[in-house]
Amino acid sequence: MSVVILTPTTELEAINLMLSVIGESPVNTVEDTGLVDAVVARQILIQSSRDVQLVGWHWNTEIDYPVAASFPEGELTLPPNTLKVDTAGADASLDLVQRGNRLYDRKNHTFNVGRTVYVEIVLLLPFDQLPEAARSYIVMRAARQFQERMVGSETIWQFNSRDELRAWANLMSSEAETQDLNVFNDNPSVRRVLDRTPPGGLV
Repeated sequence: MSVVILTPTTELEAINLMLSVIGESPVNTVEDTGLVDAVVARQILIQSSRDVQLVGWHWNTEIDYPVAASFPEGELTLPPNTLKVDTAGADASLDLVQRGNRLYDRKNHTFNVGRTVYVEIVLLLPFDQLPEAARSYIVMRAARQFQERMVGSETIWQFNSRDELRAWANLMSSEAETQDLNVFNDNPSVRRVLDRTPPGGLV
């Protein structure tokens, strides 16, 4: 008897769950196999992951993250997977905004900041680096959107919405458990997350 190794939800499992919602057979790879439904499912899953991660969670937010200035240009280049960024700590008063993959100084109208700056940065992580609670919510959200686009059944929509709300509750519970209680009281970023409804709502 073979031993079944249990792992967190994979991207392939997520896509196959989405396909099952509309009665399609599973696929064997996440790569483009020419099956239109599978391609659309993966696109929606990727976009759902972006939308959810954009909120900024304990697991994809770096605090006091140093962005070093290039030499000799003095420019601050952000990681390619940056979703949003804001100056933090001693640099919180700097009026820097993201433009492309660089930080722009709005006060002095230049990209040449000239020194390392510390920021709070939200990063887009690959699906296989997300905690299971986040994977589950992203999949449920993507499955509903996929079903609405491909089939549009009101009965299935109601079923998937209930699953999505349960997954959202689990995600919020998981987020709370990874935070210290003092962080809840003192950290505005945490309060913003915990006060939110699901990204985009259930519409």
